[in-house]
Amino acid sequence: MTILSFALAASLLFSLVSITAMESFLALAFVLWVIALLQKREKLRLPSFFWPLLAYAGLSLIACFFSVNPEVSFKDARELLLYLVVPLTMSVAATPGGRLRTTTALLASGYLSLLYSLGYFALKAQPGERIQGFMGHYMTQAGLLLLFLCAAMSFSAFGNGSSGGPSLRRTIPVRTIPVWQRWLWAAAIPLAGVGLALTLTRSAWVGFAVAASFLVLLWRPKALILLPVVFVLIFFISPRPIRQRGLSIFSLQSLSNQQRLQYIRAGLRVIQERPLFGTGPDTVDMVFQDPSYGLSIEARRNVHLHNNIIQIAAERGILTLAAWVTFFIWSFFSVGKLLKDRLSPAFPHAAAAAAAILALFTAGLFEYNFADSEIAALFLYLLTVPFAAPRKSEE
Repeated sequence: MTILSFALAASLLFSLVSITAMESFLALAFVLWVIALLQKREKLRLPSFFWPLLAYAGLSLIACFFSVNPEVSFKDARELLLYLVVPLTMSVAATPGGRLRTTTALLASGYLSLLYSLGYFALKAQPGERIQGFMGHYMTQAGLLLLFLCAAMSFSAFGNGSSGGPSLRRTIPVRTIPVWQRWLWAAAIPLAGVGLALTLTRSAWVGFAVAASFLVLLWRPKALILLPVVFVLIFFISPRPIRQRGLSIFSLQSLSNQQRLQYIRAGLRVIQERPLFGTGPDTVDMVFQDPSYGLSIEARRNVHLHNNIIQIAAERGILTLAAWVTFFIWSFFSVGKLLKDRLSPAFPHAAAAAAAILALFTAGLFEYNFADSEIAALFLYLLTVPFAAPRKSEE
């Protein structure tokens, strides 16, 4: 299904550039995939982690019926269709050509986004402005760059299929990522790192630190001791706005930190009041306009709870939260099994998936990033590829 793989690749080409184009090509890929299923040229293949994700989607739809505003909630539920990227990726990434097209498209999308955002920063940005790329918001840009960095670090470090210890380096490499592409992924790391820093998004910085630590541990465990030194050096050579933004993570005097504490308290109260199905998807901002929840006027202007766990429980209920947490835990342990064989063609993709899980979950403790369609679609693609790739070398 070459046309299907090109359609999914086109979707990934716009993953960091245009949400409209990304979703349009994803819809086209879905239509082509359904036609292939009906003609029996494709088989329905689903990774095991898809079932708790499907449960999360189903419970989210049920929460829409009990919403304080069902119309708004059902409209928001359309984003659940993006989860179809999982079966699409299972079909496309099952072949070397499909994986090459999609990873190349993602690489190109990252470079397009970085060239635009870094060029804008150099030529037009005002002092202290947070760059946002094509996506319209700096936090969305940060989340996408975070996932892009997970792929870039994994593919450049493990793409030859023989990274690890001395015994592995003596084996014949299995070129799971082409050499030319590995160099481009490696060159993208510092560019994406600068781009991520310039978004001034602290949650993504923390997510990157966790993902980078995991990948260094996987790559060269002894090098992990040097990572804090690297982070400290990066901090001191960074411009003053970035240093100040980093230090504000630990400040209770920061307005955004104070608002986050308000959101947590208000969210916990909603969970107590509506534990089963919450307020309904995308309605928590309506509920929190009530002054009794203790939010300041400033905090009520653009409410989301800056925490995936509390947001999902408040909007969709604790059963939906349980399904979501199960999905993440299931995914991480499933990917962990694929990391046992470093010579497998799936290994670099499994490393990227594991890093993406840790990055998204960690950043999501300080930001509601799972609701961003662009971020969710890219995350699910990275997560699915290692389950589609073969476990043994391909001719």
